[in-house]
Amino acid sequence: MTYPSPAPAGSAHPTPQQSRWRRLSGGAKVAVVSAGVLVLCCCGGVAIGAGSDSPAAPGKKGAAPATSATRTVEAAAPAPAIVDPTASAPAPPASPPESSRSASPPPQVQIRTVSSTTRIAYPTRTVKDATLARGTKKVRIRGVAGVRTLTYQVTVTDGVQTAKKLIRSVVTRQPVAQVVAVGTKQTRSCDPNYSGACVPIASDVDCSGGSGNGPAYVDGPVRVIGSDIYDLDRDGDGIGCDD
Repeated sequence: MTYPSPAPAGSAHPTPQQSRWRRLSGGAKVAVVSAGVLVLCCCGGVAIGAGSDSPAAPGKKGAAPATSATRTVEAAAPAPAIVDPTASAPAPPASPPESSRSASPPPQVQIRTVSSTTRIAYPTRTVKDATLARGTKKVRIRGVAGVRTLTYQVTVTDGVQTAKKLIRSVVTRQPVAQVVAVGTKQTRSCDPNYSGACVPIASDVDCSGGSGNGPAYVDGPVRVIGSDIYDLDRDGDGIGCDD
């Protein structure tokens, strides 16, 4: 940049260049000087960059030297981050769920065979017995319950029973029927007011061979020990049917 030269001594009027420089304010003069310095610095940097270009690669004959200057621009270092001391520390990342960290183990399945027994009730059979009084019952053969064995297939998953299937049923002891005898023997019922002979209980009883018309008869003599309800002791000596 060319600075204006001062006016020669004895000159009455300044040259036009001197008039323009003088008319500039102090801030404008500083700006002009700073711009000149900046231009000088930039031109010097361009010259240094052109001189630092690498020569043509060896082995390539007739390569022309580089004609354009390369400007090296230094990247500015990033500004340090400002840390707020009052800010709370960032929360740690959430832990993944338990299912994503480790896969669940497969279920443990076991198949077992178990057996159990159940009771089989015995039947009851009745028979007639003429040696027993009518209406009387007596056990002739005592019954015995039978036994049935059941076999199951049981499925257990993680220690818990999840299925049960019957695979076999066998009678391991047959039941024994109980036999009960029922009496059919006819028995005579005697009136308790008489003894010595069985006076049947009926609407009326007469002495056999007498003139009575029954319907029941008794062979005497009989002793009256209670009330003579059938009038068998006609003479009142306490003995009936003694004629």
